[in-house]
Amino acid sequence: MVYALALKREDESGGDDGEGPSSLPRTTAMGWLAARWSRIDGPLFLAFVAACLGFVGVQFYGAMLQQTGGVWSAPLDDVFIHFDYARATYRGHPFEWCEGNGFSSGNTSITYPFALAIGFLIPACKGLGIMRWAALVAGASMLVFFAAVGRLTEPLGRWAKYVVPPTLLSLGALDWSLASGMENAFHLGVWAVALGRVLTVERRLADSSSWPIRSAWIAGLASALLVLTRPESVVCVAGFVVFLCAIAFRRGFWKLLSLAFAVASPAVIAVGAQSLANRVLTGEWSQAGALAKLALYHPYMPREEKWNDWVFHLSYVFARNLNHHFADKIPYGYIVPALGLVPLADPKLRRYALLLWSMAIGWLLLVSLNGQVRWQNERYTMAAVAWVFVLAGLGIASLASRFGHTLRGRIWWASRLGFAALAIALYWTHQLPNFRDQVWFFARASRNILDQHVTAGKALASMKPPPRRILVGDAGALMYASDLPGLDIIGLGGYHDYPFARAGRFGLGSTLELIERMPQSERPDVMAIYPTWWGDLPVLFGKYIGEFPVYGNVICGGASKVIYKSKWDALDRTGHPRSVSPGEEVVSEIDVADLISEREQSYTFPHPSAGWVVFHVLPDPEDPRDDLFDAGRILHPGQRETARLSFPRGAGRLIARTAATSKAKVRVSIDGREIGILQVRPSEAWDEPSIVLPAGLPNEATITLEPIEGEWTDYHVWVVGL
Repeated sequence: MVYALALKREDESGGDDGEGPSSLPRTTAMGWLAARWSRIDGPLFLAFVAACLGFVGVQFYGAMLQQTGGVWSAPLDDVFIHFDYARATYRGHPFEWCEGNGFSSGNTSITYPFALAIGFLIPACKGLGIMRWAALVAGASMLVFFAAVGRLTEPLGRWAKYVVPPTLLSLGALDWSLASGMENAFHLGVWAVALGRVLTVERRLADSSSWPIRSAWIAGLASALLVLTRPESVVCVAGFVVFLCAIAFRRGFWKLLSLAFAVASPAVIAVGAQSLANRVLTGEWSQAGALAKLALYHPYMPREEKWNDWVFHLSYVFARNLNHHFADKIPYGYIVPALGLVPLADPKLRRYALLLWSMAIGWLLLVSLNGQVRWQNERYTMAAVAWVFVLAGLGIASLASRFGHTLRGRIWWASRLGFAALAIALYWTHQLPNFRDQVWFFARASRNILDQHVTAGKALASMKPPPRRILVGDAGALMYASDLPGLDIIGLGGYHDYPFARAGRFGLGSTLELIERMPQSERPDVMAIYPTWWGDLPVLFGKYIGEFPVYGNVICGGASKVIYKSKWDALDRTGHPRSVSPGEEVVSEIDVADLISEREQSYTFPHPSAGWVVFHVLPDPEDPRDDLFDAGRILHPGQRETARLSFPRGAGRLIARTAATSKAKVRVSIDGREIGILQVRPSEAWDEPSIVLPAGLPNEATITLEPIEGEWTDYHVWVVGL
């Protein structure tokens, strides 16, 4: 009730929207000025924000254009992944990395490509000009962001919102991400829309005679849009729900439940629908980006190592921002969070401070699960950084407010103002070198991407005949510039329902097994990769064509992007055993390390302690002049692998392919019944030991292979019958 009365008094005094009666008589000069100010305050604030954004844009984009010779580029290859999806969307293929590859979950932000796709309607924004449109989208998003955040400062007066934009935009690393073309700025804009709807619900909750359930549903729809823009925003939705329920907690349990349901359920439905679409169209519940980047999905990492990995990245993101991005020296980076704690002591701002702090901390806890949080100028942390700087702006405004009505009060105000001024001076002194470094870094990184990725892509597009499909290890600018079909073996691009993202975590052998599955006409005939990333891939499956070096590299993954002609002759589309006898036919098989075959045959192995994928290219037993590729999994004595296979009605054989450096024995059981022992001998070529299967086995049963002596590497298993 006290809180509701306080809000009511603010409404009556014009503190909320400036339309209420002024406490000053309108016949006085002060009253006249206040009335005029309330009319121009909104447009003036937007003009002020636009000026701040314009200054940052001139600094970063101006430096970029100077380095690139006037050509628009971007400082991250990943920016062009969004551009790839946006162009496909514009051409009528939403959710596809490139037309023809089918649905992909590799773009973590579902909504951002749709915003970018609008830019292709403008001639000046096609091709590399799409970066112009991305800059405009970022600027508009930040206008929305500052307009919404300005509502948080209303308890201090209209002037207070002018503190926030220069505070937030003073951080060079944050400006880098906002200007980069990634979805950071767009995400903050969508977050601001959701915040605005939540603040509307908050204001209407102050009226005890109404129950703003319709406004709550609108806030819920905005929250759904937010999680579709960045999935980590689930922490924001949780914060909104707790924030509103804390205000309305005296309204009764069922009303609180309906409020929480209205705000949260659209986001839950959005996440569920996205997961269901992923499952139906790709075979995975999770997004490809999560599979490729999160330690939670690492198949070989034990639980304790996953915990240690998360703790390491969490400590890193705090230290990196506080000790590097926030200031050039320790401990000056701690000035910003110290100012951000001030609103917690201000009764007028405390509820907003708690909301923002909970989101910032929750965001960092969540993104620290991402193994790539350390890369790309810490862009994954920048949403939390933005909220901390909003808190710092609120802290500065709080210290500068309340002039006081007594001499003692005014001395206290002057002391607070002096403290704020000292904090600002120390912060900016130690931020300015970082700001300049970030401007230079932005420009140089943009030039690096242009010189290597874009140049390589254009060269590939000009090849005669053009490549059928390009294999890349980092989907982005190269594919955007070439505008040709591609295959991203990290998995962010996607190719139909082939699990390239998951295969990449198991190892290159599993990735090659999926390429082996592809129709020959669909396999990439050109590779454009960093050879140091991919081990023997270019040696065994490529022929050198040329390369595109980068000089003064600060962002590219290697000194040269190397182009190879693909050679897939060693891949075996038939998959038949080389030791099959005349009259024998394959009844069923499991191609180990081929994730699709493993899924179809319900294959299991003792991960994370075993099951490491290896591969070999060895002489084909049918014709030693030809090579034969296969990948398999390693198991040790006491470990076992299982699969569901079909068996012949009569007698048959079990054949297994391996390549062993020492002797091994493998126990074979069917539905728990021991059938025999595979005797594995050392061999420098493919070997296919076998055992005879008795008649009368079930049509379908679970087969278990368990090494009892020596190391066992299983590449392929067949059941054959007459």
